Amino acid sequence: MKKLWIALTLLLVGGLTAGLLLFSECTQATGNACLYVSTDGNDSNDGSRSDPLRTLDAASEQTEPGMTVYVRGGTYEEPLEVAESGSSSKPITFEAYEDEEVILSGSSLEESAGITAMIKVENQDFITIRGFTIQDLSTELNNETPVGIFVHDSAEGITLDNNHVRGIETNADSGNAHGIAVYGREAVTDIEISNNMVEDLVLGSSEAVVLNGNVEDFTIASNTVRHNDNIGIDMIGYEDVGDDPALDYTRNGTVENNTVYDNSSYGNPAYGEGDVYGAGGIYVDGGSDIDIKNNTVYRNDLGIEATSEQDGEHADDIRITGNTVYENNFTGISIGGYDEKRGGTKDSTIAENIMYRNDTKDLDGGQLLLQNDTENNRIENNILTASSSRVFIANYFENNTGNEFRQNVYHREKGKESIWVWENEQVSTLNEFQSLVDSGTNSRYVNPEYKNASNYNFELSQDSPAREVIE
Repeated sequence: MKKLWIALTLLLVGGLTAGLLLFSECTQATGNACLYVSTDGNDSNDGSRSDPLRTLDAASEQTEPGMTVYVRGGTYEEPLEVAESGSSSKPITFEAYEDEEVILSGSSLEESAGITAMIKVENQDFITIRGFTIQDLSTELNNETPVGIFVHDSAEGITLDNNHVRGIETNADSGNAHGIAVYGREAVTDIEISNNMVEDLVLGSSEAVVLNGNVEDFTIASNTVRHNDNIGIDMIGYEDVGDDPALDYTRNGTVENNTVYDNSSYGNPAYGEGDVYGAGGIYVDGGSDIDIKNNTVYRNDLGIEATSEQDGEHADDIRITGNTVYENNFTGISIGGYDEKRGGTKDSTIAENIMYRNDTKDLDGGQLLLQNDTENNRIENNILTASSSRVFIANYFENNTGNEFRQNVYHREKGKESIWVWENEQVSTLNEFQSLVDSGTNSRYVNPEYKNASNYNFELSQDSPAREVIE
């Protein structure tokens, strides 16, 4: 009997020790408890690494503040809907385990009206989503919107990091789709979208990465957004998304160090005949107090655009600085509404940007396009190299006041014509342009002498004469 008691004691202690070791291992890595999910798990398991759960749904239902859910490699044909909030000191994290490839596939989901998302964060706070591949979600329905990751209504402290979103498609005649979408109905604050790849999306009338409505305090950084058939990154306001009309716009944020390329609406049936170059790489549509800086933006339709599509509203206090914008189809940087029924751009800055040979389709958008209703904007310390259209600055509207041009460099290649258009009047010399805009007398024709522009190295040589103008 004594031997049996000793054996039972050892068994119990051994089991307890193993459990403590498992818990210790988890907490050592994260500082908190965790759950595991695996394609060979079972939802009746305890969620430990040795006995993982099977479904994302079961893991979500069991999360508590401070917990990390590790998802093992494999394909999960189910959505993830976050069911619990974390806190500022104890966030909840859903993460691919140790860089294993975790695919969330929507290929088996049934089509239905409304928004269908592979990952949904609704009215939850302090959530991190990291390391997932989200793909294969499509629809033929006009009234269904497929979304890779969807944050909406009310949320705080959301981080979307190092995810790969691809193959999200609307194949409807007048449909919409998003790769990553943040929609603030009440208030969405403190959002970070970083290090994600968003590519190969069929978007209809919508955007690859979008913030819309009552969204405040955000960072969109170090993402790659490419090969999509509409807008790359978009910050939107005044579309009746937010409950409070006074706060129905995206504001107070930063878009930095992103690489955005090959986003074009050409062939997209949402644009009518499909031959329209209308997709911005980075777009502000009615946002305010936003820094767009140090991004590399190329081969889109418009490189960077800031305006409002809503009549009477503006993109306000947008700071477009230090970006490299080259070989975009229509124009490099654009402000103002595309017709007189739209809003415009005011109190904004375009500074220290490289605008190199945009307007590749000879659409007369030039390197910098000022459209309808531009007011009190500063354009300074930029370097502009014309493309074959020869247009540096294009402005075909007369509703423009208080815009200042200072210390810009215009690279007129030897033997080539120069064109500026201001309030629909075309001139061919820098002096004439400066007289038209009544500013910019300290700008110059200069060859910037890039180190290797043919390989898109736009660093200035040590002796570049452009330094005397812009520094």
